[in-house]
Amino acid sequence: MSSDLPTSSDARPAGAPDAPAAAVPAPKGRRPPVSEDSRLAIEIRSLVERGEMEEARERFGGLVAVHQRRASRIAYQYLRDAAEADEAVQDAFVKVFAHIASYREAWPFEVWFTRILINGCLDRRKARARRDRWFVSSIDATPADEARASAAIAAPGANPEARLLARERRSRLAAAIERLSGRQRDVFMLCHYGDCTPREVSAITGLNESTVRVHLFRAARKLRGFLGGTP
Repeated sequence: MSSDLPTSSDARPAGAPDAPAAAVPAPKGRRPPVSEDSRLAIEIRSLVERGEMEEARERFGGLVAVHQRRASRIAYQYLRDAAEADEAVQDAFVKVFAHIASYREAWPFEVWFTRILINGCLDRRKARARRDRWFVSSIDATPADEARASAAIAAPGANPEARLLARERRSRLAAAIERLSGRQRDVFMLCHYGDCTPREVSAITGLNESTVRVHLFRAARKLRGFLGGTP
């Protein structure tokens, strides 16, 4: 699937994570307070620069704990395969730690990390598309994948019928999202599955914040039409 997000194959130093798109200007005037995860990333960067790797790895576990669930949700929506999504998340964390020295607090850590994660997912989708030219396989989630996703987010005590209905609704929504154009799909997924604000999506994608809001509005309108509601 093609996407309008920059990918890890864009011009940059080999193996280095992406910096926020140049099209997005740095915040002007007084900067907002640094978030807790950004502050932790700065501390880890300092530890790595001083060669205190054991403590840096221990502190990095805090960042993993904060972002693990959200990252898994984003990766699954892109890859529709639970095992591959887990691998993409772990790869993203490894890449972040390996390149933590390049992190700059001008951008929230969450934005920096999410951009790395998404680019990794897009690379995996491209690789899978190449494989599919030679092997007959499906990119849709298997029943086992859907069951794992349902178990992860279903309310405690939900009966089997309710879980089945919830899974069917998620399956219909996922199919509808795949019908969106590249930019609209990325914006919708980041906002609704990645819990990103339009400003954060702007930093991740390089789109203007107003453009992000337009794409989000149009995506929601199209999805209502795809799902049988009023466009």
